[in-house]
Amino acid sequence: MKSRYILLGLGVLVGVALILTGWQYFQPAYTFRGSLIDPPVPAADFELTDQHGQTFRLSEHNGKIVLLFFGYTNCPDVCPLTLSEFKRIKASLGSQASDVRFVFITVDPERDTGEVLGQYIQNFDTDFVGLSGEREVLEGVWKDYGVYQAKQDVGSAAGYLVDHTARTYLVDKQGNWRLTYPFEMDPEDITRDVRHLLSNE
Repeated sequence: MKSRYILLGLGVLVGVALILTGWQYFQPAYTFRGSLIDPPVPAADFELTDQHGQTFRLSEHNGKIVLLFFGYTNCPDVCPLTLSEFKRIKASLGSQASDVRFVFITVDPERDTGEVLGQYIQNFDTDFVGLSGEREVLEGVWKDYGVYQAKQDVGSAAGYLVDHTARTYLVDKQGNWRLTYPFEMDPEDITRDVRHLLSNE
């Protein structure tokens, strides 16, 4: 009699295991909201200086998700809007935000010194990272990520503007360049992708 109950219990456990396995197998695959790089490629490493004068090396942040945006502090529209959206994403992530780095890389190193970046970043979130460096070093980073930038003299007292790529780049926890997002992508869509990558990979 005792062995019958043991066998019955084992049968129930096996049945539950099969149900769970089948549920996971037939669960629809997650659909990313951003433009997926498939297969993902290793993100080009770089070393730049943050707004506090400290060295920032991308590879040292493996284990975190990194959201990269290339812009400049005199940008009249795209850059402040994107950083405001970063702020919304961070707020939506709650405690998970500690596993995400929000990084702003200048395309205007002649004006964006560490001090200027620091003053600019604090208007959004002091945890955000603002990066600058020598132009020749930055040019290598821009090239690695396919970033376009060009000065445009608009003939105003405010000085020149900079045309630049306005996409956000996502580097996953394994250090792979995984997704890109166009300007004005819904921040909630980016948040969903980030949550999925944090929880499932």
